[in-house]
Amino acid sequence: MSNKVIVETSARHVHLSAEHLEILFGKGAELTVKKMLSQPGQFACEERVTVEGPKNAIKNVSILGPVRPATQVELSLTDARTIGISAPIRESGDIANTPGCKIIGPAGEVEIKEGVIAAKRHIHLTPADAEKFGVEDKQIVKVEVNTERGLTFGEVVVRVNKNFAAAMHIDTDESNAASAFGEVWGEIIK
Repeated sequence: MSNKVIVETSARHVHLSAEHLEILFGKGAELTVKKMLSQPGQFACEERVTVEGPKNAIKNVSILGPVRPATQVELSLTDARTIGISAPIRESGDIANTPGCKIIGPAGEVEIKEGVIAAKRHIHLTPADAEKFGVEDKQIVKVEVNTERGLTFGEVVVRVNKNFAAAMHIDTDESNAASAFGEVWGEIIK
């Protein structure tokens, strides 16, 4: 039985609440699908924003849709350091007591009090996939990636939901460290 899962790089991006979408892009604004992502119902948007910290700003940051209950900014640790923020490593959605930043759009700007994180590396699985791989929701595993600069990623959290598609997500720092470009597969090690 194969324990392999596709490894995808998740670059810096922003998830917006409906309220913040309207402030940044104007009353009645809606997100425009640029490209569907591997996770069902998730998409990269045509709209872009600037993310500003105390030291610097990063322009042209992607927005991922659909809108969410709370605004969240996901950066690599290098990105966070570049703008002067010490971002904690967290699972997506776990933004309590995290740093904030300014998000600038064409129609306005928003100062979020919390919501900047470096996403914890994770694997999305359906319940059937989890059963096949012999893992459970919230289990921590290792994933071995055999590339030119292959390495084993530790502290990978398994996330199980019937709406997911099987894929591991790492950020750009992690992808660069492993030379994980193009189609890359990782083997789950329990």
